Amino acid sequence: MTSGGKWARRLGASLMMTTALADIMATSSAHAQASPTTAQAAERDFNIPAQSLSTALALFGQQSGIQVSTDGDLVKNISTPGAQGRMAPATALQRLLAGTGLTYGVGSTGTFTVQAAAPQAGSGKALQLGAVRIESQGGAPDANPYADPSAPYKVDRLSSSKFTEPVLDTPRTVTVLTKEVLEDKEATTLREIGRSTAGVTLGSGEGGNAFGDRFFIRGFDARNDIFVDGVRDPGVSIRENFNTEQVEILRGPASSFAGRGTTGGAINIVTKAAQDTDFYKAEGTGGFSDAEKRGTFDVNQAISPMVDVRLNGMIQYSDVAGRDYTTDNRWGVAGAVTLKPTDNFTVNADYSHTRLWGLPDFGVPYDQATHRPATEDGISRDTYYGIVNRDFTNSTQDMGTLNAEWDVNDWLTLENKFRGSHSLLDYIGTIPENPSATGVTAPYSSNATHFSGYVQLNAQSRYETADVLADQPQATVKFDTGPLKHTLVAGGEFSNEKISIDSYTGFTSELTTGPVAFTSSGAPIVSAYNPTHYLYGAGTAKLTGNPLKYNVDTNAGYLMDTANYHDFIIVNGGIRYDDYNIKASNNTSSRTDDSGITSYNAGIVVKPMDIASVYFAYATAANPVGDELDATSSSYGGFAATQNATQIYGPQRSQSYEVGTKWELFDRHLLASAAAFETDVSNARETAPANLPGYTSGQIVAGASYRVQGLDFEAAGNITDKWSVMGGLVVMKTDITHSIVPTNVGLGLANIANESFNMLSKYQVTDWLELGGQSIYTSEIRGGSLLAANGGVAYPNPPNPTILPAHWRFDAFAETKINEHLSMKLYVQNIFDKTYYDAFYQSAQPFIEIAPGRSVSLTASIKF
Repeated sequence: MTSGGKWARRLGASLMMTTALADIMATSSAHAQASPTTAQAAERDFNIPAQSLSTALALFGQQSGIQVSTDGDLVKNISTPGAQGRMAPATALQRLLAGTGLTYGVGSTGTFTVQAAAPQAGSGKALQLGAVRIESQGGAPDANPYADPSAPYKVDRLSSSKFTEPVLDTPRTVTVLTKEVLEDKEATTLREIGRSTAGVTLGSGEGGNAFGDRFFIRGFDARNDIFVDGVRDPGVSIRENFNTEQVEILRGPASSFAGRGTTGGAINIVTKAAQDTDFYKAEGTGGFSDAEKRGTFDVNQAISPMVDVRLNGMIQYSDVAGRDYTTDNRWGVAGAVTLKPTDNFTVNADYSHTRLWGLPDFGVPYDQATHRPATEDGISRDTYYGIVNRDFTNSTQDMGTLNAEWDVNDWLTLENKFRGSHSLLDYIGTIPENPSATGVTAPYSSNATHFSGYVQLNAQSRYETADVLADQPQATVKFDTGPLKHTLVAGGEFSNEKISIDSYTGFTSELTTGPVAFTSSGAPIVSAYNPTHYLYGAGTAKLTGNPLKYNVDTNAGYLMDTANYHDFIIVNGGIRYDDYNIKASNNTSSRTDDSGITSYNAGIVVKPMDIASVYFAYATAANPVGDELDATSSSYGGFAATQNATQIYGPQRSQSYEVGTKWELFDRHLLASAAAFETDVSNARETAPANLPGYTSGQIVAGASYRVQGLDFEAAGNITDKWSVMGGLVVMKTDITHSIVPTNVGLGLANIANESFNMLSKYQVTDWLELGGQSIYTSEIRGGSLLAANGGVAYPNPPNPTILPAHWRFDAFAETKINEHLSMKLYVQNIFDKTYYDAFYQSAQPFIEIAPGRSVSLTASIKF
């Protein structure tokens, strides 16, 4: 069967499933129409998220069955905080109009009319609607539809319809960074988010995911658990934030929501969608310390009541603060269209193209004698070890999505999302490694033991493409069983992922002349303090022509139900089954494996009061063999094409328990949460060391287990109408509980900061001046891979482990509003120019990725 035939069958099955669900539901229930007067008094379930007021009023009419009339110009460019829960229609309408400066009247036939409300005499902007007192505040035209309009750091609902309750009542820890948070952090990439978020650490690779986004969440690798608008994005890329509305970090196992992997959690990037308001925004940034030149624009036009369009773009040319030679250049464009031919049917289409290019940086060498980076032993932090007339990086991504949603009636919604994407990661870089022994020149001494003035440069390269087709049909059904209000979500996921991984060859032959010494393999030996950056007579490297190719087919189905008992007790549960088929091949060999994965989640929420919740949650996750699609061997979670390179085992399993509480404080504009969690992993992979009886050195073995326990505290929103905060504190303890190496038991895991903290704070000093800053702390991180934390060395017993030192980082910003259209914002990142490190790659010759130094930039913004 051809690939096209497979997709024709899958799309046909998706349509048949959604149509069948509509027919079954339509014929199995009948809903009586209440009179207008009765409808006003009878309580109903409302699920209207924060969004534009005109769209929210249309949803209100659908969910209440009551006609609402208004002047379209009156509600244009106004946002609403939304209305969720069971209440009378009049109460729901009051909540929708809260903060808008509008009120409503009741017609003789029981219909509602939204109209302007004059302020009461002597009350300023205060309005009185029934028994509800509100303040009149117009939402920003480009407001985040999921956030609190009065507190843009705080998100009320997640973007995915799989999460049917507000964040307050969702039984798991979720960190959400809105575009306002990203702007105040000056986080233009997803990597910067990982660098400045508690509970998340960065990872690195040698010849694989060296420059793509790699994160560890709650101690577990999540590099292939990144999603864009709910669809997995396996492409190894550096993700730009110019088209990002918010970033959602789900903490803890999430396979029942997201599919394979997600042991520590998942990251979902929510892109900007077209809105039914008109706005125009442009920004220009100039950097004083990194020569940054960056420009962005964001334009939205409501062409008609049925058509909205949005276009935004970005271009950047920049050096990297605190690093010589390295460059970071980007450009991108993204467009989105919303079509609404009827009030209950919506089609959203979007496309984005992004390209990033420049001179890559593998950082600095690691001194294994003193157990710290070379920059801690006198090497300048800006020392660059790359080859500037050979090295390069080029990353591109094209992504298109089509989503259709049909509100069949007030209890059934059908939707289908289709995605196609292509990404490329292409680079040649240079790793500084193996510091030499006693100042030797050529020939290189292979028994080097410590840093003494020289370093070996090892070329690494990759040419990787990723092509994805995915389809996600889903139905949401609302019904009652006695006093329980149910929201049932049923759906499927059908995807095909094609990955091709090649590398460059020819490096040895080009290293034949020049002023440096060479190893027997052709790797240059240079001064660690003043390295050579050019190769003379360098040839042209070429691809090997024998790529490793992955073909992954996933067919999944899931069912989730949330039962609400009088907004006092909320119980939810879900199950998902994934049929995961992977094939790895090269020019001479191929292998396949098929895994069936069943995942679960369950939670109970008790609400002692409307502003609070206390919950207990349980969830599972599974990692099938080869689920890390950027790896080329089982040593890194990949699936090689040859038998002796990969052994096939059953999936790695994990389960998690979490108990926590969430509170909406300060007039419900600040969401604060606290949670305790434990994640247990079984059938984990580990590497057999040399001389272990019964095993071959380097052999990958399944059956290990380990545990991560921790506390997670977070807050986001407004303390007052002038003071906004967003941050968290995460404390973790890790233990290996079973291993083929007895001395591993009791050791901690690698790539984890046991303590991490971040806090972003902003204060509006006057109507025209805002001041803010950010503090970040990360404790020391131990090196290693799989279960070989610190190379099997007990911590903190001697010999000293291989670690990255702990660090603090401080940022600041100030924004002045010159007028209603123009503002200026000054950023200072890493105020004290602290030398700290992003990630550690532990091998026989470890290296360290160094973080940027102090940067100062000024951004001018204009909007209409």
